[in-house]
Amino acid sequence: MDTSNPPLVYIVDDDSSVRAALADLLATIGLIVKTFTTASELLEALRNIERKPSDRLNCLILDVRMPGISGLEAQDHLAKFNAGVPIIFMTGHGDVAMTVKAMKAGAHDFLSKPFRDEDMLDAVRSALSYDRTEREKERIYRDLSERYASLTPHEQKLLTMVTSGMMNKQIASEMNLSEITIKVHRGQLMRKMRATTLVELVKMEARLKKIDH
Repeated sequence: MDTSNPPLVYIVDDDSSVRAALADLLATIGLIVKTFTTASELLEALRNIERKPSDRLNCLILDVRMPGISGLEAQDHLAKFNAGVPIIFMTGHGDVAMTVKAMKAGAHDFLSKPFRDEDMLDAVRSALSYDRTEREKERIYRDLSERYASLTPHEQKLLTMVTSGMMNKQIASEMNLSEITIKVHRGQLMRKMRATTLVELVKMEARLKKIDH
């Protein structure tokens, strides 16, 4: 666990004893905890937070059945404003249909009350590990997008041609330029994208396509 920037766990449950017990449990492994009585309170707290890869890792422990906005409804709201927080659902009234709905909507885990302390700790560790991976992906995608944005329209077209497997001679003919000029532009393209090999450039272009879609 990163003690200089410990992860944050949000807990939402209308039962004060459950909130207190979970907060104490998670504190034993050095986590920061914020508790909420209702999903509305959580949504208000998270609504204006801009998720950044550099932020501390986090996850959410969310009770399914609560007064007002239910856990499943809160999950829908969080998805709409892209909160990007892994959710661990807990319920004392769980059924198969509810579990399936939550997991299909992107929940990270689902625990039925009563659960063992170690099962909850394992679920939290897994959720935080997932969040770390997702943030690293976001960092890579953002970095690649910035590199791509630095290319001129001419270089962007060249990127597509190079990564499609076209040779310099073919590209020169297509763009009505000399091979020497294409080599110069290709070198500049590699430098801007910070790619040392064609294989790296192809992988970058493939990732950029995923971003666009």
